[in-house]
Amino acid sequence: MKVANESSGKVLFLANSGKPFRAAQLSELMAKYIKLADIRKSGACNQYRHAAATHMVDNSADIRHVQAFLGHADLSTTQVYVHVSMMELREVYNKTHPSARD
Repeated sequence: MKVANESSGKVLFLANSGKPFRAAQLSELMAKYIKLADIRKSGACNQYRHAAATHMVDNSADIRHVQAFLGHADLSTTQVYVHVSMMELREVYNKTHPSARD
């Protein structure tokens, strides 16, 4: 796999032939690496999108920036990533805050 260059236009991922990757090819490649890493989740490329967005939210990124990063037209679509972080926050709170340990 090659990375885009000046002559590839808006294409980010290129096959060794220099032609653009089809979405299915990229998903198949990512699924292969997920399997090789012994990660027991499906979704291939979506796993990377979800992980990147969740890391952004966990590190205090504004939800509107995450929305733009993911290309979501509606903010409610992006809010699932905040929900994940709120679950993590609740877990940390319950383990560490004195009021939660009563």
